[in-house]
This record gives sequence, structure tokens and C-alpha cells, in this order.
Amino acid sequence: MANRFVAGVTATLLAFLPVTGTAFAQDDAADSVSVRFAVLGDAEPKPCALFPGVEAAVRDVNALAEAGRIDFVLGVGDLAHKGTEVQYENVTPALQSLTRPFYPIMGNEEHGDTVERYLEFAGQWNPEVTEVSYTLERGPLTLVMASPDFSRQFNDESIDWMLEQVRGAAPRPVFLVVHAAQMGVYPDNPDKGVENPRFLEIVAEPNLAAVISGDLHMDMDRVIHSRQIEHVHYLHIPGLERTKIPDETSHTPMFRVFTVFESGEVQVDTYATGNLEPLEQHAYQFNLPQ
Repeated sequence: MANRFVAGVTATLLAFLPVTGTAFAQDDAADSVSVRFAVLGDAEPKPCALFPGVEAAVRDVNALAEAGRIDFVLGVGDLAHKGTEVQYENVTPALQSLTRPFYPIMGNEEHGDTVERYLEFAGQWNPEVTEVSYTLERGPLTLVMASPDFSRQFNDESIDWMLEQVRGAAPRPVFLVVHAAQMGVYPDNPDKGVENPRFLEIVAEPNLAAVISGDLHMDMDRVIHSRQIEHVHYLHIPGLERTKIPDETSHTPMFRVFTVFESGEVQVDTYATGNLEPLEQHAYQFNLPQ
């Protein structure tokens, strides 16, 4: 079944076209930005539970928030390698130092231990987070924050829940935040991702604008990381502590910032930690569905 699923998804892939546009600028008219948020990728360092990439990203996000505007921060899972207590404990001070609310989901690493342990620490990062999956309404968007049921996978009950959230939000555009996109989306590792073929029912919904995911730890400089398949835009969030794809020879901690303008235009900027100017080569733009 998995091979047929990959073939079906791959057949729909559109050619990747790099898109450049306006960077996160200080002179953005205050009333032209509807919502702006940062997204942090995988951490799960090994062998030592040290988080210099997360700490550097948090400092930069806080600096951007002070200099301009960041409304909140999302996390795509895999903060704690194998879900161990020492990893949770060591990443917590950095996440608690964020000056904007942090909304995480689980990844496959958090499923190395219990959901209860994850929720215990997620509540320390943001007391609003009391469930593993939930929705946020911010500006014109509905964000569906969907933690996997096991590993990076979803059972049919969770597929039904996501469908209910996306359809119930219509006509509002939806950004779906998951740990992994469906298999076949990212050509540098097409065999890894969500295997449940019913995930295609979700991405077929006309008001689903984007799928934001991590998991693959891709080197932004050497892979296809942002692309459109039919009407949905897929945005990869790189790992903060380790790079795996296409190999492990080079690692630069990066995070991404999404700016949604009142016009319906969405600007996605990528920042290397230690540099408060976005990387022009990784800029991506699209428009919300009308």
C-alpha cells in the first residue's frame, strides 16, 4: 500500500520554482501585516542533551519580536530525543525564555516516552497547551496543530479529526502543522512521511493553504524545501541541532518566519541563527485561497 501511495502522490508533484520576494522589513506598514509567526524545527540532539541551536534561535526570535513583530511561535515536534526526561529538562529553559507564546506539537521522538510526559513539559512551555492536537485562530488563519498518534503516523480517527477541523474552518484558510508531510512530497527523501492514504483527503480540501512540517532535518541550501502540489504549499522547517539530508556533512541552524498580509499574500522567510537578516535565496511567497 505504501508504494502505491507514494506513486500516487509523486504523480501530482509540480515543478519546484524558487520564489523570492520582500524580506521581513522594519518598514512594513503596521496595518498591512495581519499575523506573523516563527516556526522552530526539530532539535532532539544526540549523544548529549545540549541545545545551542534552539537557544540561538530563541534569542533571534526574541530580537525579531522586539525589533518588529512576532505574534507567536510554533514547534513541529522532536524536541526531546527519545522523549527522555533529561532532554525535556534541558530544552525547557530556552523555550520558557521565548517572549512570545510557544505552541508545539509532538514528533516521533516524543513518542519514545508517554504522551503524559510530553504534556507535562508542554504545559511548562505554555500553560495553554493541554492537548496533543488543537486548533488556533489567528488573524485570517486557522492553524490545525496535529500531533501524530505514533511515530510520525496518523490513524483514521486523527484523519477524521483533521478533516473536521479543516472543513469546519471554511471558508477561512487553514495551515496544517504536522511533524511530517505525506510520503512523496519532498524528493530528497520521498519514502519517509505520513503513510495513511487518507491524508490525501485532507490536502484535497480547497481551504487548506499550507502544510508546515519538519522531521527530515534537511539542509536548506541543498534540497527542495518549499513547493506547491496542486493548490497546497508545503514548507519544510529545518532541524536546529542536526542536519541529515542529503547528508550530515554540513549543519547551519535555521528557523522560518511566516508573514500574512491583509492582502492575502504570505511571505515565508528563513533565518540562519546569529543573523537577523533573512536569507534571500530561501524566500517563498504564495497567496491565501479566496
